[in-house]
Amino acid sequence: MSAVDDKTEVREYFNTEGFNRWNKIYSESDEVNTVQMDIRTGHDQTIQKILKWVDDDANAKGRSFCDCGCGVGSLAIPLALRGADVSASDISDSMANEAARRAEEVGVANAKFYTSDLESVTGKYDTVTCVDVAIHYPSEKMAEMVGHLCSLSDDRVLISFAPKTWYYVALKKFGELFPGPSKTTRAYLHEEDIVRGALTKAGFSVAREEMTGTNFYFSRLLEAKRN
Repeated sequence: MSAVDDKTEVREYFNTEGFNRWNKIYSESDEVNTVQMDIRTGHDQTIQKILKWVDDDANAKGRSFCDCGCGVGSLAIPLALRGADVSASDISDSMANEAARRAEEVGVANAKFYTSDLESVTGKYDTVTCVDVAIHYPSEKMAEMVGHLCSLSDDRVLISFAPKTWYYVALKKFGELFPGPSKTTRAYLHEEDIVRGALTKAGFSVAREEMTGTNFYFSRLLEAKRN
């Protein structure tokens, strides 16, 4: 399937049934099953690791952040609450609007939420973040996606992705045997060497890294700084 078709599928999914499902996962709702709760836990761990790096560096206040694929604002809102100037986008109108609603609910005024696919995001920012979005991107588009993220950043890129290892490939194949009602969009695992190579090609070096793995969530997190 082409990248355009993938993009259309992702947009339509997250504007309809996907929004209802993931809005519950990325909230404090009790209306989630065991798998969804596990994914919530894993995603929150990744977000907390990013925020810890930001807090350790004490460099959020007054700095510009671009959050690509912001979802319901799980990262963008905490960054804004730390004083960052945040521009956050999502391919889904429903997601971007929910993020804006949540931001307003907690009094955030220094974050802008809008609808856009990742490739159409423009501008220059101190830090560019893209968390748990790459799973929707075909492997052949990954290097190009990373390059575009780097082109938006003056200083730092933070990206997470599901790494392509024999274990996770086997786990993914096992899960595909049971599509059921929880089946979502197609999920892509990515070769870590390709991601690192794309960062290097764009003039960035990995400064910190983390791995988060729960029963149903696995994500490699890389922080890359411009050379």
